[in-house]
Amino acid sequence: MVQGPVPPAITPPLPSSSLPPRAGHSSAVSATLSPTTPRTRIRMAPTSPTYDRLEAGRMPLKQSRRFAWKKFAMGAGILLVLVWLFVPKEKRQISMSGWGGSPEFEKGNTPYEGKPKPSGPAEDALEPPPSRPKPPVPPSPADKNPAHPTSFETDPDPTKTTYCKSPHSSAERLVQYALMLDAGSTGSRIHVYKFNNCGPSPAYEYETFKMTPKDTGGLSAYAGRPLAAANSLDILMDEAMRVVPLSLRKCTPVAVKATAGLRLLPGSQSSDIIGAVMDHLRDAYPFALPTKPADAVAIMDGADEGVFAWVTANYLLGTVRADSAPNTPTFAVLDLGGASTQIVFEPKAGAPLHEGEHKYDLDFGGRTRVLYQHSYLGYGLMRARASVHRVVDFMASLHEGPPAPKTAAGLSTVSNPCLARGTQRTIGLAADGGVKKEVQMDGADVGGFAACMKIVDLVMAKDAVCAVRPCAFGGVYQPALSEAFPPSAGRVLLLSYFYDRVAPLMPEPLGGEQLSATVEAIAELAKVVCGGRDKWLAHNNWGTKPELMDELEGRPEWCLDLTFMYGLLRTGYEFDGDREVMFGKKIAGTELGWCLGAGIKLVGGVDVQCRV
Repeated sequence: MVQGPVPPAITPPLPSSSLPPRAGHSSAVSATLSPTTPRTRIRMAPTSPTYDRLEAGRMPLKQSRRFAWKKFAMGAGILLVLVWLFVPKEKRQISMSGWGGSPEFEKGNTPYEGKPKPSGPAEDALEPPPSRPKPPVPPSPADKNPAHPTSFETDPDPTKTTYCKSPHSSAERLVQYALMLDAGSTGSRIHVYKFNNCGPSPAYEYETFKMTPKDTGGLSAYAGRPLAAANSLDILMDEAMRVVPLSLRKCTPVAVKATAGLRLLPGSQSSDIIGAVMDHLRDAYPFALPTKPADAVAIMDGADEGVFAWVTANYLLGTVRADSAPNTPTFAVLDLGGASTQIVFEPKAGAPLHEGEHKYDLDFGGRTRVLYQHSYLGYGLMRARASVHRVVDFMASLHEGPPAPKTAAGLSTVSNPCLARGTQRTIGLAADGGVKKEVQMDGADVGGFAACMKIVDLVMAKDAVCAVRPCAFGGVYQPALSEAFPPSAGRVLLLSYFYDRVAPLMPEPLGGEQLSATVEAIAELAKVVCGGRDKWLAHNNWGTKPELMDELEGRPEWCLDLTFMYGLLRTGYEFDGDREVMFGKKIAGTELGWCLGAGIKLVGGVDVQCRV
């Protein structure tokens, strides 16, 4: 049978300490998180090794040859050709239906109302809750109890909860789990979320996380092999089988959301993989798939990806809860994945915002919010790397003179200012007819932030036609952040690769707080990284950290990564150089990103039938 509507917004247990008064941040780098509410202190884990972003592998350093980087003089015509040839193109429409404020949701309530929860056999029959439930109130600081489990390993009984003895309503189960699989462009991950029904709406307790091995790759790595793609998720589903109690599995919803990597596959390859994954989950595991295929296994729209990440962060930071003070500033959230990047923020009251697909109406936490969002397909970090390397290779082909020397393996050598000085890397490039060619990119003496920034500026396509002004980059409309989202309107939180590339280079934050820095501080880090080993040894005790030195030597493109991130923030989105940004990976033990936001919808806004 089908359960009745589920009340709104899920409330997590709050951290145990209170927030200090909000303070300004005048220094370039800070480790203090300003409060979002007067009684809440949020902690972000400074590192999470198991969630490190996957890459295309590491390579040993080779003896570098020294080549002088020839200064290039490119005319306006060649610049336009470069932009036309190499800038990623985005051809898609963003759906504004469903979770973004569809009429199927009651205005003023969360978008997760009005959808049934999993139903089971007759003994699980449920009574419908009141038609207009009040928005939930999260536990106050006085309710905090350090004895509450924060992980599966510390949970004395995963079938029960330490927050109450019985559910708020006899129609509810005491404990509910949800499985959200993130099928990213570089690998897949599972989030097993535990909720309880002690209050009028489900309360989030903790998550269990696991990712596929680095050599497994994302679903898109199995193009043309849909069964192998489905089987690649078994290691993640085995973790779900370990964590979810046997008695709760048949009513535990599972969903797979693929992001930009799968979206880029040609023809029917992506739909073949989606179908194989759906069949495999249904046939091999006891968990409940949502009734609608689009809710079960699907390629997630870029708009939803960004907004889900925004909900996750602001929900955990306490800015969008039902009891949040009126006009509480929310965080802008910028997520940098492998194939795409997203920006989402709530413009300040009265700021102009043109109509269009960038406008996202969101009902959450008892109120309606209007967000600006955009997902840039092709501007994720791995895709940006490929674009930069293609531009460098093309420019090298224009140089007159003797041909570039060959390596012992017969590869052409190309000087690349976006690799750290004295480093090399073999890069695969798409050649004519789609055939890949390999070249040896060489930082040699040419690696440097300023020269690399010129290449990044070409990739950012700031000169693209802007139909509706103002534009960020690539001809995409975005209200000026200095007017629509100044520092007084809220703070900026950077996720995923932003964190992974900056965190290892920063001083360890005090008291376990999250990292923060100015935008310009990212450029300063890039200058040091691009400068090569001598610069690393002389900077901020990096030379005393063998693991960091090994990482820098094994990842020559770290220079490119930081330069692109700075270009994205400063040139692309046009943040001021002194604007403070925060780098986040976890809040109160929960991974940041879109998954929790999607998981909240899964338990409260999706039709799921329990397995029999």
